[in-house]
Amino acid sequence: QVELVETGGGLVQPGDSLSLSCAASGRSVSSYAMAWFRQTPGKEREFVAGIRWRSSSGYYSDSDSVKDRFTISADITKNTLYLRIHTLRRNDTAVYYCAARGDGVIHTREKFYPYWGPGTQVTVFS
Repeated sequence: QVELVETGGGLVQPGDSLSLSCAASGRSVSSYAMAWFRQTPGKEREFVAGIRWRSSSGYYSDSDSVKDRFTISADITKNTLYLRIHTLRRNDTAVYYCAARGDGVIHTREKFYPYWGPGTQVTVFS
């Protein structure tokens, strides 16, 4: 079993930057694929970015709402996944979730991830 807990959400203003963290515990996740999704009310979870623990580069959504403003990283020594969001916009308001998958394959659809954190709320307002 893998447990994931996200932190770092909050109230921010447009143009700000924000860093989210996801702490993983339980069984070893070093071979896992990790991902960040986000969800707004009434919509499905949207893939934002994915990474493997020992990789230095991430895989990102090609959505215009995500492209070039998000940076995913992972520190295996701390079992912690990160998401840096730059130049926040109002439509970045969402609950952000981290997810894990055991075979190391990054998928962009939520149904392929068996492990999820409870999420952290990011609200962008002015």
